[in-house]
Amino acid sequence: MIVTRSPLRISLGGGGTDLPSYYREHEGFLVAAAIDKFVYIMLHRRFVPQILLKYSHLEEVDTVDDIRHPLIREALRLVDVHSHIEITSMADVPAGTGLGSSGSFTTALLKSLHSLSRTFVQTADLAEQACHIEIERLNEPVGKQDQYIAAFGGLTCFTFHRDGQVTVEPLNISRETLANLEDNLMLFYTGISRSASDILREQHVRSIANDTAMIDNLHFVKKLGLQSRDALEQGNLWRFAELMNVHWEHKRERSGKMSNSQVDDWYELARRNGAMGGKLIGAGGGGFLLFYTEDKVRLRHAMLTAGLSEMRFRFDFEGTKLILS
Repeated sequence: MIVTRSPLRISLGGGGTDLPSYYREHEGFLVAAAIDKFVYIMLHRRFVPQILLKYSHLEEVDTVDDIRHPLIREALRLVDVHSHIEITSMADVPAGTGLGSSGSFTTALLKSLHSLSRTFVQTADLAEQACHIEIERLNEPVGKQDQYIAAFGGLTCFTFHRDGQVTVEPLNISRETLANLEDNLMLFYTGISRSASDILREQHVRSIANDTAMIDNLHFVKKLGLQSRDALEQGNLWRFAELMNVHWEHKRERSGKMSNSQVDDWYELARRNGAMGGKLIGAGGGGFLLFYTEDKVRLRHAMLTAGLSEMRFRFDFEGTKLILS
């Protein structure tokens, strides 16, 4: 039995600039944080040749080509595993909630398959293989943030270069600032799930077409990502919270699907009840609202009364890891 896990993530600034449709022309930058909510993969050798898959559906197939789950199918092809295998996945948070679950799923799956094949893979190579599967093999309009933060963990800065290379740098944050940031960030689930691909496809198409409004918006969001990094490294959490609000306003301008009247009402309710900054995590349209506050009791009461559920979390610094082999 092989068991691996990958952390989910929250974006702290610059989200959206990690899509190839943007960074291949302009270079992207963002800051992300891995959290202690995970996707788990359990892998087991079978005596029979068929492939057995257990996720939200059950599949038992004779060949890799017969697999319906695209990420599993392409990962098995990439690592050259073809039979006698059982794969089970579990997650602390369901898919479609904006926390990067597909990137976490793919990195954890690849880690388990490499362990099965007795091949060592560097962290950056693991992230890049996951990106290759989603972006190139499956042609999904997604970025590289989720795969990289899942693989590396921590609070990390990523620069996405025009040639596809990624520079990875840990956020240079003090222990005191880290503790205060972790204590004062709060996540609330809206109860709304959505497809990130549907929302990101519009950004992809408009970026490829060199749409001026979209490109200018992403330029500005990249600057916000750099400013967010600076605020965190300087220990200025009030400034970071202020930048979260600016980021959310510009994120909403990228697509009419980013928000809706209910999400906007919840956001304004939070702002009236102690949230100094906030935004919807992920591509938009639903999932989790992230807020920075120094009045957690007041904000928690307001959001729970409005029908949202809180998910408490800590940061994860281990990234994708093998936990049993």
